[in-house]
Amino acid sequence: MPVTGDLLRAGLAATASAPTQPALDYYVITPEAGAGAVRAEGLVVEEFVFTGDHRTIGLNTAGWSGDDRAWWSSAAFGRAMREDPELRVRVVAVGRTDAEAAYRRLGGGELPGEATLRDRFHDTLALPDSAPLRLDPEGGSGGFHDSRTYRVLFAGDLRLSGLARLAPEVVTLAGDADDPRTRIAGTGGLRTARDEFTWELRRIGPGVACCVDLTARLGTTSDDALRPLLRNLTTAIRHAGPIPVTIERFS
Repeated sequence: MPVTGDLLRAGLAATASAPTQPALDYYVITPEAGAGAVRAEGLVVEEFVFTGDHRTIGLNTAGWSGDDRAWWSSAAFGRAMREDPELRVRVVAVGRTDAEAAYRRLGGGELPGEATLRDRFHDTLALPDSAPLRLDPEGGSGGFHDSRTYRVLFAGDLRLSGLARLAPEVVTLAGDADDPRTRIAGTGGLRTARDEFTWELRRIGPGVACCVDLTARLGTTSDDALRPLLRNLTTAIRHAGPIPVTIERFS
């Protein structure tokens, strides 16, 4: 289900000190491209590992095989989901409800809660990380306390049919978004009482990768709004087809 503007605003109301952890990411593995979530032959559960300033430094991946009816943890499979085009087209992002239904169809019974699922993570795929380049001590301008730039990188090309279902609060598609030569396929933005966020949805390589470039202008020292916004933008694009790879901070 696409992330709506209401969900984006609800995410901004959350803080890093919230008592519950963010939801996990769920995927079903299908026997062939376009098979749909109902024809799942496996279930994958993932979670990124973050730094304090919201960069990703690791990825945890666990799965359930319908053939073996057993859980496994595999950093190699998490990498393959992003690097192997033949596997990637068989991966379908789903929400928790659809993951529960797929798990039952695969003979697993009731899908464990997310705390239990996190116990299935036994190896972490380390992601490249580097400190952001700060061009001035404060990083702010125009009356804002700080300004940051993040890139959410995805494997796979943009699927316009999926993107068209997103609410305009998530992305407004360019008039020529369906042209593979169009680099900036869509834009979006959100303003709160303190902060201003703008983002661009970009193609990086034909059929290879895309990204969301987010500029955050923060009105105070607090960056509590960033994690839920990055999470909700990532979830929205993930459900439209591409698979998230990493979140980098450029400044």
